[in-house]
Amino acid sequence: MLKDFKDFISRGNVVDLAVGIIMGAAFTTIVGSLVSDVIMPPIGYAMGGIDFSDFFINISGGDYATLKAAKDAGATTINYGVFINAVINFLIVSGAVFVLVKQVNRFKKEEAAVPAAPSATEVLLTEIRDLLKK
Repeated sequence: MLKDFKDFISRGNVVDLAVGIIMGAAFTTIVGSLVSDVIMPPIGYAMGGIDFSDFFINISGGDYATLKAAKDAGATTINYGVFINAVINFLIVSGAVFVLVKQVNRFKKEEAAVPAAPSATEVLLTEIRDLLKK
């Protein structure tokens, strides 16, 4: 069983998957910052200074100006503004991954289009053919 596990882990696909997950987690952090710190502030400003992360519905009663105030008071809320931010994060990440995969596939197609060098037998036969022609 230990040998099977070692064979499983040492396969190239598992290592590639692990690297992909680690890179994806780092990329998600970057995209999260891009959305919350770069994209959403101008959108909120264009909409009259609205901060999407403060959009919520309080279902436990009471009136709170911000989501932080509602959470500090222990109110039960539906945080649809945070959900909007998560959807925008997802769209940006999936778009970036799509472009990345598209570019990687483009490079792979170019590599496959390169013709293989003739084998030693083909080279020898070509030389014999050329000698017979002379």
